[in-house]
Formats: sequence, structure tokens, C-alpha cells
Amino acid sequence: MALTRWNLFKGLVNVPQDADRLFEEFFGLFPVELNGGSGTWSPAVDVSEDQDNIYFTVEVPGMSKEDVKVTLQDNVLTIRGEKKQEMEKKDANYHRLERSYGSFTRSFSLPTGVVPDKIKAQYQDGLLKISLPKAEQVKPKEIPIAMEGK
Repeated sequence: MALTRWNLFKGLVNVPQDADRLFEEFFGLFPVELNGGSGTWSPAVDVSEDQDNIYFTVEVPGMSKEDVKVTLQDNVLTIRGEKKQEMEKKDANYHRLERSYGSFTRSFSLPTGVVPDKIKAQYQDGLLKISLPKAEQVKPKEIPIAMEGK
């Protein structure tokens, strides 16, 4: 019989990814495309909802509204754009470049139907805010209960 050393931390390696996956599955928001390769970056996205709307807030600092496109197709919301690199001085010797540049694509499968004609997107101070009104059939509707015989 072979003995193997037990590693207490072995199962904790993928905890952040597992937590993200569980959160997305719980709320029904599944990223459709994954970013990869050089020249890509991924802006942070907050997703919330209330009874009437689904809200997306996307961090895209240093970009103009013309640099970002939002589309809805087959109940998938896609946000794509490109952040162009700007060098302040072409002859400067940079020691460190930490700002992200390049193109990005984020796609989300929506958990419910929305009204495409009433979607609103607003860009201000580096934040893109998208409001997607839920379709009537997915809004909760209270059904009155009648008393039998009365």
C-alpha cells in the first residue's frame, strides 16, 4: 500500500474561480466569451437587478463613448471596445507601464427577457451604465385568490 501526503490547501487552489462560477450560476449570468491573448483586457462589470430592470455598470476609464459598443442579440448582452495606447512623450524612457490597453469583449447571457427598444446606455466619468427593462412576462404578478362560493 502506497502512502500519499495529505495537502490541506490542495482543494483551495481554485476557490476564487469556483466562487465566481457559483455566483454567476446563482444569478443566471453566464459569461459567453472569454478574453485571451495579448492586446486584450477586461473591464470590471457590476450586475444588479430590481423588479423592473437589470443593470450593468462597466468601468471604462480613459475611453470615450465612441470607443464602446453595446449590442443585444438572442438574449445575450455584448459590450466591446478598444482603449488606445497614448504616449505622452514619444522620446521618453518609460520605466513602467501599468495602464491596460487594447480591445475587450464582455458577453452576458441574460437570465430573463428584456424589452430591446427601451434599453438605455449612459456614459459618464469613466462608467458605462446600462439599464435593461424586463419584459412583462417575467415581472412578478400577484394573482388574487377568490373565496369559493362567495
